[in-house]
Amino acid sequence: MRRLIIRPGAIGDCILSLPALEALRADYTEVWVARQNVPLIRFADCVRAIPDTGLDWLEIEPESPPPRLLESLRSFDSIVSWYGAGREAFRAALERWDLRATLLPALPPGGSRHATDFYLEQVRPLTSRRAAPVPHIPCSPVPAPHVVIHPFASNEKKRWPLDRFRELASRLEERWEVGWVAGPGEELPEARRFSDLYELGRWLAGARVFVGNDSGIAHLAAAA
Repeated sequence: MRRLIIRPGAIGDCILSLPALEALRADYTEVWVARQNVPLIRFADCVRAIPDTGLDWLEIEPESPPPRLLESLRSFDSIVSWYGAGREAFRAALERWDLRATLLPALPPGGSRHATDFYLEQVRPLTSRRAAPVPHIPCSPVPAPHVVIHPFASNEKKRWPLDRFRELASRLEERWEVGWVAGPGEELPEARRFSDLYELGRWLAGARVFVGNDSGIAHLAAAA
């Protein structure tokens, strides 16, 4: 069976859904994700960035989407998508072009259960395969400082003040080497930066301690 899995979302969303994505593996598995998350999908036969697939055109031009997009979507025996589940225009476009897909809510109900468990429950009726319920990205560690600190988060309410991180770092540096990491748009001159999340995961795996907020990078550190 050929299966397409479409999983939009930020870094943390993708990582927390990895067990569910892996449970959906078929004879041939293709995964479409946000561009920055492409390097994190290690189990699939093919991984593509959603913007490169032309998927948005199903809603932009529902009466005449690109023929190559329709041909690609029709080549799969099964499509499981967290993309467009809450948008009537996307559902209507699928129906118009007779594209059969299982659409799943992209976000769990607030506070009801852990996101990873929620995603696994979503796909359980679709597969007999069982995956470990803990997100894991297999990668070989590379040398890194003993302690790595990422003091940012997309949600300001989840951010511990930067000066508190600096105070903690100064204490840790009395015993261990401390390194900082930051992502695009995060201002921290002394931080190391990575353009490839998989390579960042390898570096985080080489550290003994990670310190950070509730962020995608924290989920990556836990999974690597």
